[in-house]
Amino acid sequence: MTYTEASMNTLRQAGDELADATVATLFERGEVGKLNTLLRHVSVAGAPLPDGLPDVAREYLARTSVPPAWVDWDEMEKARLFFIDNNVHISTALSFASMPACYVIPHVARLLSATHSLKYPSKRMAETGQFTVYLMQPGAFEAGSRFIPAAQKVRLLHASVRHHLKREGRWDTASLGTPICQEDMIGGQMLFSLLVLDSLHRLNIHMSVDGAEAYFYAWRVVGAMLGVDQDHVPKDLESARQFFDLYMTRHMGPSEEGVQLTRQLIDLYEEVVPGTFFDPVVAALIRYLVGDTCADWLDVPRTSWDTAVKAVPGLLGVLESIEDHSPFAAWALDRVGHLTTLFELSSLTRGRVMHYAIPEQLKKDFGVSSAVPRTRRWTPPAPTLGTER
Repeated sequence: MTYTEASMNTLRQAGDELADATVATLFERGEVGKLNTLLRHVSVAGAPLPDGLPDVAREYLARTSVPPAWVDWDEMEKARLFFIDNNVHISTALSFASMPACYVIPHVARLLSATHSLKYPSKRMAETGQFTVYLMQPGAFEAGSRFIPAAQKVRLLHASVRHHLKREGRWDTASLGTPICQEDMIGGQMLFSLLVLDSLHRLNIHMSVDGAEAYFYAWRVVGAMLGVDQDHVPKDLESARQFFDLYMTRHMGPSEEGVQLTRQLIDLYEEVVPGTFFDPVVAALIRYLVGDTCADWLDVPRTSWDTAVKAVPGLLGVLESIEDHSPFAAWALDRVGHLTTLFELSSLTRGRVMHYAIPEQLKKDFGVSSAVPRTRRWTPPAPTLGTER
């Protein structure tokens, strides 16, 4: 599929028909508060739905309770093993590359600042980390899992934001298109898949082609569960590169909201890291992964660690080589990575399960070792700067 300015503009006009209709009916009937209360009891797939659930919500949950029929479960298992093998690195990429890259898209940063208080960035980071962990659990799409209910609630959350912004006239639809439109949802999918793989490559993490492709595939499944139109989403890493390059060049730039969100993100992780000596590493790592231009737009401070952090890929490369040649080292490093990820997530969630709810109003101030062999090392698809516009 070839992406052009015209095709991307068309995607900016489309939302999520099913979720949008569900949310509109709930607000029309004044049932959002009751739904949020009852949704707290919908936490695992396959459990009986609570009594008193609005009919329109019950129908929505039924229609979105199963994964797409086209899912390749062997590919999903490869993705799960890839995550186990690289979980701490993936968490690093999500935190210090994917999230700042969201903030460098001004209209996305504005949306995030409208739906998540700038004073509590840990909430969004905790939700993102928890969502990813749910996705990569064994049986994520089976009865008893937490992933499907989380995906259902996130989809309703997105529809609620669209509802508020359009109803209250707080979004310039003529110039910006539909809030959380198909282009932005696909762009988000690329931020959490392709950009993560790019970041792992930049950190010198050893990845097989099969592992990288499986991880990207898993996020395609996530996109489908979140209402992404599968007729337009990239199906492989090459078309993903074409879409992502065009998407970012169309939209990225500086914004006040992006600067505020980034500052809060840096402060958050400086609190997580024990002591103060290593605090500058957070900013240095963000700058290394997103590049100087984006980092300057986000006011990421330059620190004495900016040069030192460039040695990280060399160190990680040595550890990766040891892991490649020693089953015991692979097991030990995977275990350390698992525990590190759990520590980070528990620090962000304070040990609580994060609950997704439909906001009734927006902010007032809106402006195991891997079974995937590491042969055929993955390298990022080439940039598509010559993409047809």
